[in-house]
Amino acid sequence: MSDKKSIIILIADDDAEDRMLVKDALEESRLKNNIHFVENGEELMDYLHHRGKYADLSSHPMPGLILLDLNMPKKDGREALKEIKADDRLRLIPVVVLTTSKAEEDILRTYDLGVSSFITKPVTFASLVDVMKTLSKYWFEIVELPKL
Repeated sequence: MSDKKSIIILIADDDAEDRMLVKDALEESRLKNNIHFVENGEELMDYLHHRGKYADLSSHPMPGLILLDLNMPKKDGREALKEIKADDRLRLIPVVVLTTSKAEEDILRTYDLGVSSFITKPVTFASLVDVMKTLSKYWFEIVELPKL
């Protein structure tokens, strides 16, 4: 069980308020995992490939789970997801879309690209906490994740 706590969660979201709310919701759900944030799809890919400011692996370890917003500047979540799932080294990392989008096209397209789950961001903080509790229970207590 102790190794499950060491799984890094990488959250890609351009909205500072959403990042803070997700971080607070994860803390509220008593999640022990380390959380790292990137602000767009380009930063996400730089992090995953250890480029630029993310070159140091000790301070930017490989995530065991990515929470991905779809609508971001520079490179959106759809493009980043496509790149992740096309990369033999990265495609095993589970990606959970956490977005405001409810568009059927986004749901279909992201599953087609290989997303593990699609979650529409809840409107209230209490609902977000519930989602994070369920998400963390599922991904860190129930599911067996690959060792990357």
